[in-house]
Amino acid sequence: MPSLTVICPVYNEEYVIRLFYESLKKTLDAVRGYRCEVLFVVDRSKDKTLEILRDIAANDGNVKVLSLSSRFGHQMSIVAGIDHAQTDLLIMMDSDLQHPPELIPKMLSQYEEGYEVVHALRKWPADKSKVKKLASKAFYQIVNRFSEVKIESGAADFRLISRRVADVFRSKIREQNQFLRGLFRWVGFRQVNIEFVPAARASGMTKYDWSRLLKFAMSGITSFSRKPLQYAIGLGLLTATFGLVFGIFAIVSYFFTDQMPSGWATLATIISFLGGIQLIFLGVLGEYVGAIFDEVKRRPLYVVEESINIE
Repeated sequence: MPSLTVICPVYNEEYVIRLFYESLKKTLDAVRGYRCEVLFVVDRSKDKTLEILRDIAANDGNVKVLSLSSRFGHQMSIVAGIDHAQTDLLIMMDSDLQHPPELIPKMLSQYEEGYEVVHALRKWPADKSKVKKLASKAFYQIVNRFSEVKIESGAADFRLISRRVADVFRSKIREQNQFLRGLFRWVGFRQVNIEFVPAARASGMTKYDWSRLLKFAMSGITSFSRKPLQYAIGLGLLTATFGLVFGIFAIVSYFFTDQMPSGWATLATIISFLGGIQLIFLGVLGEYVGAIFDEVKRRPLYVVEESINIE
């Protein structure tokens, strides 16, 4: 009988985690032909989430818990779950009930048809906030514009992977800043998409504010593309050409006309513009240098403080 681990990253979900567990358990109990277990990865929560999970794990031997020593982030929580799950199949999903456990049987049916990566794509309901829809669409358009790995709009960290795919991440993909939505596309194998409508949050607020979303997007771009650097070269050549033409015009005006060209305000504007362009692309370059710096330090991707029901 094949085995399945459902990996659930958790951060400050004390008001919803028990409801999520009960909903997930109900779905897994109805699954036939698989030995199922749940692995909660707690990303150093500030509330009583870990205490609730300790209680759940004490009463259900199929529930495992990893508690990380600090807040390493959502992506590293998933990586920790992949590293500690030794089953034939892995499903990763959020624990706020927006990823419906009822989709798991459909994922398993796709796996049984030969797919090794099954992606769940969000399909926004009609009554969803237009701002949220536009922000999500813009996020993927920006990432796809710069990245060489294309990601479908609505992609989420809700997917099924086979043991063979998981082994690639355990042994070969050990980047410090992992953009998993892109990496699971990049890794290849047979892949398929299925859609789901996200439910409203049962409690609490999203953990991805605008600053974290921006950082997430930058991680995706720098992980998969050198286009920002290439655009910097192109824009640099364009502005250098403009500067050369303006310089020639100034020299010709000085030697062959009776007066110097007026326009100190124009000159100040041009200098400010060029200085701004330089600072922007110094920032772009700094992002890549920072990513290199993170890699060469070779710090562990995460640190486990406590494990429950894990040998």
